[in-house]
Amino acid sequence: MLALPRRLGATLLLAGSVGVACAQAAPAAQPPPRTAVCVTCHGQLGMGAAPDTPHIAAQPEIYLVAQLKAFRSGARKHEVMNVIARSLSDEDIAALAEWYSRVKIEVRAP
Repeated sequence: MLALPRRLGATLLLAGSVGVACAQAAPAAQPPPRTAVCVTCHGQLGMGAAPDTPHIAAQPEIYLVAQLKAFRSGARKHEVMNVIARSLSDEDIAALAEWYSRVKIEVRAP
C-alpha cells in the first residue's frame, strides 16, 4: 500500500473533518504528451480516484519535480511509479510538474 505524504494526509483529514468539496478547472495550456502515463491512476486533471492514489493537481511544481526524480532514481519506492518515472526525461518531468502545478482547485464549504 502507498503511504501518503504527510501534507496530503493532513489535507485529506482536513477535507474529511470539515466536509469541503473540491472542484477543478482545466489549466490554460494543453497537457504535455507524457500526461498519458499519469492519467490512468491520477485522472485526467491529476485528481486520483482510487483511495491509494494521491492527488497531484495543484501541487507545487518544485514538489512534483522532486518526487518524480526521487521515483526515477529509486530514492522513493513505489512499484508502479519507479517504472514509470524511469522512462521520463528531465524535460518530461519539468513539463509534467509545470502543467499539474497549474491545475486550479476550488474548495467550497458544503
